[in-house]
Amino acid sequence: MSALDIFFNLSVLERALPILLRGLEATLALGAVAIVFGTAGGVAICLLRLYAPRPVRLLAVLYIDLLRAMPILVVLILIYYALPFVGVVFSSFAAAAVALSMVLAAYSAEVVRAGIQAVPKGQFEAAAALGLSFVLTLRKVVLPQALRIVIPPQASNAVSIIKDTSLASVVAMGDLLKQAQDAQALFANPTPLIGAALIYVAILWPLVRLTGWLERRYRTEPAR
Repeated sequence: MSALDIFFNLSVLERALPILLRGLEATLALGAVAIVFGTAGGVAICLLRLYAPRPVRLLAVLYIDLLRAMPILVVLILIYYALPFVGVVFSSFAAAAVALSMVLAAYSAEVVRAGIQAVPKGQFEAAAALGLSFVLTLRKVVLPQALRIVIPPQASNAVSIIKDTSLASVVAMGDLLKQAQDAQALFANPTPLIGAALIYVAILWPLVRLTGWLERRYRTEPAR
């Protein structure tokens, strides 16, 4: 049997494609949920770290440091396999979504913090002189300016999280990798794994290029 028949068997790939597409749907759904909740959580944690009372700030710093130091796989296993011992049970999708969102929130918090702290303090003073409240100052003055600094690294974080959705196969979620593994066992051929790899590349390569473009654009575009 030739290498093409083993690794690029078109007949096997054709039969496995519906299985892979089901996995792709689950992967994209998981990535979207993690990005939305991870980004929102990161903004909230950042604001707590910067402006909350000192005990809350310290807790926010602890959360950020721990989640950035801990591998995502460890977080996922703790949520899915350890929490049931205290009566907290998640489905495989929910466990993966929570784990990815928690880790992304930690990284997002640091990205947003860098963006906010890059805004000149005079902007806060000018807003206060105009009688704007603190919340309104953040929403109308500070965050829009921080956004151009936040977008490129946050886009990179989002790409990383989409790649990390493959870890959900560890908790038997039917993501793209898990479906490819099942298809490989079903057809006794590694072609479905090659197909899954090509699908990952087809999705993530344009996103990687987009991230590079965003970095170049916001590095050269003057602040408004």
